[in-house]
Amino acid sequence: MSKISPTSAETSMTVDLAEADAVSRELCRRVKALRAERGWSLDVLSQACGVSRSMLSEIERERANPTLAVAARIALAFDLSLGELVESRPQEDEVVVIRAENRGSVFRDDGQVRIRTLSPLQLEKDVELYEIVLQSGAELRSLPHYNGTREFLTVEKGRLIVESGGSQVALARGDSARYKADVPHCIRNPGKNEAVAFLVDIYS
Repeated sequence: MSKISPTSAETSMTVDLAEADAVSRELCRRVKALRAERGWSLDVLSQACGVSRSMLSEIERERANPTLAVAARIALAFDLSLGELVESRPQEDEVVVIRAENRGSVFRDDGQVRIRTLSPLQLEKDVELYEIVLQSGAELRSLPHYNGTREFLTVEKGRLIVESGGSQVALARGDSARYKADVPHCIRNPGKNEAVAFLVDIYS
């Protein structure tokens, strides 16, 4: 019996389905990474986007494919467009640039604390880099991140106080600190002037 070769249409459909699955998996990973970056619990994200906690949990574990409407609501909660949320990961040999004027890289700016990501959000990664600007008296309090997460903070301008668990340390311009971020932690500006720092999150 002769072997029947797949038609070009069937081959194209197989490729399209594979690409769709890859995009869906990437979206699931993006939701989990974005939530971790903000230090949000599933309950916080659920309240922000109106999607149930159980559904978000299934999405993050890649056990559920979000509908277009659900994906759009999640993107809105992260202050992203749907396209930015589902954007495919670039090839490793590409040069990925985050422009200073790109508002999509700023996910918090309330007049007291400004946080801008310096590492591409669409990349699947275990290291993330941020620029943090704190006004006088401002603080950035974070819930525990994933188990084993560490943070490295370098002060570029001003003075900062870092609290992690039961420890506290004062930092001046040029100082760096490493501390556990899988416990409640805080970065605080005790000075009279604006403080600027670079923060690296490393997930185990």
